[in-house]
Amino acid sequence: MTLGQAVQLLAMLNSTACFRLSAYVVLPLLTGVRTEEARALVWSEVDLDAGTVAVYRSVRTKGDTKTRRSRRVLKLPRKVVAALRAHRRRQTTERLRAGDAWRDHGLVFCREDGTALGRWQVRRELGQITNAAGLGEQWTPRELRHSFVSILSASGVPLEDISQLVGHVSTNVTERVYRHEIRPALTKGAVAMDKIFGREPGSA
Repeated sequence: MTLGQAVQLLAMLNSTACFRLSAYVVLPLLTGVRTEEARALVWSEVDLDAGTVAVYRSVRTKGDTKTRRSRRVLKLPRKVVAALRAHRRRQTTERLRAGDAWRDHGLVFCREDGTALGRWQVRRELGQITNAAGLGEQWTPRELRHSFVSILSASGVPLEDISQLVGHVSTNVTERVYRHEIRPALTKGAVAMDKIFGREPGSA
């Protein structure tokens, strides 16, 4: 996803509240978390006041992250914090509506009854979201993470910083996996994304 496409997608999400998984799309696009990390994320690992998220688990076997280096605490861009706040309000409403049917696993992203999301459900809604933004339905969740890398690289962020942000064991891994997106490159994750995409409307 190019910067222009990402801007188009975020503008659409900012203008409508009809998608349950809007925040799920914004999180990896602006922080680079893996889709399996987002699906396993729990609210106890999110601090919206501090604007941080602790990536300690995934939906992989035994709940481990892909590597030890993948366990990381990330500063969240303002757009992600705003999206997660709106998502939490929506989830509170769904929890009240579900009543006794709600199964509380503490998940940030879940079904309407609190149970875990399936990967095909995520992919289906992502297609609906990108299609509504005029980008087509062909996108996969993992491409949001790839887009994070390409946008930061194109904006001058050093490979070493990108590698650390996405939780790779070395820059060699980042370069090998994202070779077609890496460009030689001054700022880091949240600061860079805030600079690229600008402040939230009405923020100081």
